[in-house]
Amino acid sequence: MEVSTTVWTLTIGVTIAVLLFDVLIVGRRPHEPSMKECTVYISIYTTMAVLFGLWMWVGYGGRYAGEFFAGWLTEYSLSVDNLFVFIIIMGALGVPRKYQQEALLVGIILALIFRAIFIGVGAYAINQISWIFYLFGAFLVYTAIQLVRHHNDEDEYEENRAISMIKARVPSTEEWHGLKLFVRENGARVMTPMLIVIVALGSTDILFALDSIPAIYGLTSEPYLVLTANIFALMGLRQLYFLLGGLLDRLIYLSYGLAAILAFIGVKLVLHALHENELSFINGGEHVDIPEIPTSLSLVVIVLALGVTAVASLVAVKRDPSKASQGSGILDTDSDDTPDTDTPDTDTPDSSHPDAEGIDGARPAQDGPQSKGASPAPTRSAEDT
Repeated sequence: MEVSTTVWTLTIGVTIAVLLFDVLIVGRRPHEPSMKECTVYISIYTTMAVLFGLWMWVGYGGRYAGEFFAGWLTEYSLSVDNLFVFIIIMGALGVPRKYQQEALLVGIILALIFRAIFIGVGAYAINQISWIFYLFGAFLVYTAIQLVRHHNDEDEYEENRAISMIKARVPSTEEWHGLKLFVRENGARVMTPMLIVIVALGSTDILFALDSIPAIYGLTSEPYLVLTANIFALMGLRQLYFLLGGLLDRLIYLSYGLAAILAFIGVKLVLHALHENELSFINGGEHVDIPEIPTSLSLVVIVLALGVTAVASLVAVKRDPSKASQGSGILDTDSDDTPDTDTPDTDTPDSSHPDAEGIDGARPAQDGPQSKGASPAPTRSAEDT
């Protein structure tokens, strides 16, 4: 597959334009998006992905279109599962609802950056290391086994080393100051809880990339398709966070479906590695004459695994509602019945102060003290990824 420099440039340019639109237009007013807003944006992003896949079909053929759709669905399903961990983080850190969308936007931007790096490293490794598919395949099978083993574990948010180190060395405040990362209080420069949230989301994004990138390289070896599938999978993820907040608690078997998909792709990678084998201790360094799994079958397996998992989850929860997770934290954080007790502080400068820093330079919102989120829902943690 030959992708011209013009196509690469246009793809990256459109991606940056969409992100700028989110940052400058949608994210300028901190708020909890309505059901209608979430539905509209998710519909737009989904339509864009489908149209892109059809363009691939017309311009590059059915094979690459199939690889894109398989990769997009896989990455999208993994991204949905990652929302469980985002819910835990948001609830545990008590992020006010109106700031959750902006925090997620920053997390998505970081995810795109980290995944782009991993995609580049993966492409280099594939070209330079002939046995890398054995490693990718084994890792995905291991990840699938871990998903099944820890399906019923009750996970809670635990600070990673990066956050603990930052808290120990940087003075902080429990007051929320909108999107500001640092403010001055009592003459001292302190960090706000928003910085901790961003570090938490960014660090988990790195862990998520460890299984998502090998998984999609098991479906296509084209870096362009890997990148675009990840871009479309992450677009609309923050709206999906609010739209599916309640539904996520009902997808109790999602981990099983993802485990099946990852195990299938892992086996596919090993079969491909055997087919292209160059390791001297396997078949004398010769290629193993073994059939490979076609993209069309991969696409069918992915769709069936997700469909069966979703239906089985909803049916099980309908029969026994107690099986659904409780307290996702999306609706409990910064409850409406919590009064806004924050008052202007003479020691805290206004938004024009040069030391008040933020993500987009917006005026700091006057929020109440950090609220306590509900107990995190039992679900998959970043450690299981």
